[in-house]
Amino acid sequence: MSTDNSLKIRCPWVPLNDELYVKYHDEEWGKPVYDDQKIFEFITLEIFQAGLSWKTVLYKRENFRKVFDNFDYKMITKYTQDKIEELMLDAGIIRNRLKILATINNAQRFLEIQKEFGTFSNYMWSWVKNVPIKHENKILSDYLVFDENAIAWSKDLKKRGFKFLAPTVLYAHMQATGMVNDHSMDCFCRN
Repeated sequence: MSTDNSLKIRCPWVPLNDELYVKYHDEEWGKPVYDDQKIFEFITLEIFQAGLSWKTVLYKRENFRKVFDNFDYKMITKYTQDKIEELMLDAGIIRNRLKILATINNAQRFLEIQKEFGTFSNYMWSWVKNVPIKHENKILSDYLVFDENAIAWSKDLKKRGFKFLAPTVLYAHMQATGMVNDHSMDCFCRN
């Protein structure tokens, strides 16, 4: 296959005229993630994306990293009211108080899951029996918004006190972290 980026076949949802989006698709989306801090980053970004486009979050991602202490969930559990107000004033991120509060809450719940399962990754990957699910997407309409795994996992997370992790948000997380391989059948990233 040619090394020319414009000749590579990609998933039908990738805007080829957006270099940052293409880089995200080619280098991150759908690749299995096992590092807890990276997993927490993806969960947090998916929460902030809820109701918005991924592009909005992607373009603010570096700012999110900076103001959320590189997604260090242990530090985030200690955020004070002053820190929340500071975040609410930062135009470099999506300023939604409920999502900021959910992030702090979820960092606390994240630690509880680590205590129970050793790592959040162990817990997360158990929802797909430690093997990425492969769908056979060919066209845009083949892509699911969520599946039964996302529904079950969302219910469990809600029971454990997590916020803003409905099945659609969780399924996007599962796609991003490689729990689900939703690269189209002809995408060069499929395998």
